[in-house]
Amino acid sequence: MSTHQPPMPQAPAPDWQAAPGGSYPGYTSPIPVVRTHLGHALASEWTKIKSVRSTVWTLGVFVVLVLGIGLMAASVVKAHSGSESMSNQTPLQLGFFGLLLGSMCIITLGVLTTASEYGTGMVRTTMTACPSRARVLAAKAIVFFAVAFVVALVTSALVGMMQASMLEGVGGAKTPSGSEWLKATVGISLYIALLGLFSLLMGSIIRHSAGAITIMIGAVLAPLVIALFMGGQSLEKVRQWLLEYSIPSQMSVFYDNSLSTSGPTGWDPLWIMLGLSAAAFAGAYALLQKRDV
Repeated sequence: MSTHQPPMPQAPAPDWQAAPGGSYPGYTSPIPVVRTHLGHALASEWTKIKSVRSTVWTLGVFVVLVLGIGLMAASVVKAHSGSESMSNQTPLQLGFFGLLLGSMCIITLGVLTTASEYGTGMVRTTMTACPSRARVLAAKAIVFFAVAFVVALVTSALVGMMQASMLEGVGGAKTPSGSEWLKATVGISLYIALLGLFSLLMGSIIRHSAGAITIMIGAVLAPLVIALFMGGQSLEKVRQWLLEYSIPSQMSVFYDNSLSTSGPTGWDPLWIMLGLSAAAFAGAYALLQKRDV
């Protein structure tokens, strides 16, 4: 007795499902298909950076440090108004101390913008959504730089106006000129934003948040500390170079109050940091293309 069963008839394919080798030209997908571009990556990175708590904390502490230390320094100078402590100096120079400490917050946020995604594994989702790794890196850099620059510009301008108002005619302080205002607001803000961008790229290279933050803070503080404790004539040239090109010394140039009598002047620190950031971007891009996520 045969147990062979006749083949069951196949149901016709529904209107939305094409049979193998067939097509249904009348079907239109309800999901619009668009060609992705940099704007989509920028929107994605903006959503990420504004929705994480690290952004609020780091930028909040940055604002508190810059305003708090700046106003504290202005109050101390005003309390000693009988002396000529500000003779031939502008009140804007007092903003340097708060911005130097506040830059640590921008460095931290820059590293976390890239390195934290490797720690959580979120980078796999990011690269799946946008396979173009160059576009992802560029979008992160653009969004972070814009956020850091705007926050630094608003904060430095605000503390500068407060200091100028508090110390007008006090201790021999002079009224800042237009070029001094430009360097103490736009110039220093561009420098801090580039420093944060360099940190972001170091985070992409190292892929470890704590390690990259430690390296960046060491790069900011270590050269100056080493130079201050370096003695002996044989090391004088090394000591002088560390003083001239340390990041605190370069930041002080924007206030016409450099820690050394030689080295970068004017807007030179900005071009130096721009060159370092460009080199770091090239290195981060090359490694991003070669390494797996």
